[in-house]
Amino acid sequence: MKNPVYPKPNTHVTIRGLDKTFAGQPLYQNLNLDLPKGKIVSIFGPNGCGKSTLMNMVAGLIPIDSGEVLFEGKTLAQTNIGYVFQNYRDALFPWLSAWQNIAYPLKRHGMAAEAVKKRVAELADMFDIRFDLQRYPYELSGGQQQTVCIMRALATEPEVMFLDEPFSALDFEMTLFIRDKLQQVQLATGVTMLIVSHDLEDAVFLADEILLLTRRPTQVAEIVPFDLPRPRTAEVMSHPEFIRVKAHTLEVFKREMAAS
Repeated sequence: MKNPVYPKPNTHVTIRGLDKTFAGQPLYQNLNLDLPKGKIVSIFGPNGCGKSTLMNMVAGLIPIDSGEVLFEGKTLAQTNIGYVFQNYRDALFPWLSAWQNIAYPLKRHGMAAEAVKKRVAELADMFDIRFDLQRYPYELSGGQQQTVCIMRALATEPEVMFLDEPFSALDFEMTLFIRDKLQQVQLATGVTMLIVSHDLEDAVFLADEILLLTRRPTQVAEIVPFDLPRPRTAEVMSHPEFIRVKAHTLEVFKREMAAS
């Protein structure tokens, strides 16, 4: 570990000395970062700066070259995580019904059949499901498929949940629905969430902190707090604090875009 630094209070994810190179070019060099426990953090920055790569390294989907990532002092292998992929159409098992997709990680964990039924029913109630979970993914709308992906990621009650562009293929109505449900889940469970977004409004709306990244080699440009209480409705977008934080985030983004 290059620069041992004690994490800030109430830190969930501690990143120290993280290095990553792609095609011989440095992407991250000696990155140190603390992500807060029980909060929603959005990652935002210029195209190609490695937003999804950072999240995927923390989640263990992409190897790091060097450095350390810990979850309250634990390794990834000791931590229960959930992941929502950007392309929900490819993320769901097409040969399984929606219900079976949600139940899959529970069965993999060896949960008894009755307990699996109870947990899936709890999630269906939490998300106010009004479509038939016995249908297959190809029979569902895009928003319904994404809802199933999120329910599956939450099934095992993860400590940290990763969401890669969860709204990118949704219409506005479904975006509002998923925003609302993610807030309900976070308030009810206290799960730490890390969200990658290419949309500034989405990045600000859900976040307790917006993690703004620089161009390559990528570092943290700024961490912007946004502390309006939850649940936040669409009306928040006209709130002066939302407008202020969004404008400041855009200013930092433009500054990084203009950097040589």
